[in-house]
Amino acid sequence: VINLFMDFETFGENIWKSTGIFEFMNELIYKIVKEGNFMTVSEEAYFCKPAGAISMPKTVTWADKERDLSAWFGNDLQKEATRVLYDLLPLARSHGGDVYDDWRRLSTSDHVYYMSTKYWSDGDVHAYFSPFDSPYDAFMYFMNVVRDLEYRLTKR
Repeated sequence: VINLFMDFETFGENIWKSTGIFEFMNELIYKIVKEGNFMTVSEEAYFCKPAGAISMPKTVTWADKERDLSAWFGNDLQKEATRVLYDLLPLARSHGGDVYDDWRRLSTSDHVYYMSTKYWSDGDVHAYFSPFDSPYDAFMYFMNVVRDLEYRLTKR
């Protein structure tokens, strides 16, 4: 079993085309299809029995020097944005359709990542990946969209 968990930016931004990454991935997929198969995580869990347990008492991430959730929940902006969004989850689920799809898109981790105010060890990374001028702008734009979603959910 090989699990690949990569951001889309890995291809073409962090690993340049000139390295041959695209050709490698094409060949890898060809070999897997020819000699094996793809499975989702759920399918893999169903068909394969676990070999053992791994203790992970704390969340571990790829992001930042701290390797914890502080890139996403390290300040009050992030916590408030998440709280307001998740308060709308029951209503968004009951509506379903496009409104629920929009809620799900807003729940992606990039939105709160852009609100990170970590400038000591990894601030340059946060600033580099963000399309906003500041974490405060990211919060303001996000909250405006969430409030628009809330209006759509409650205008009945």
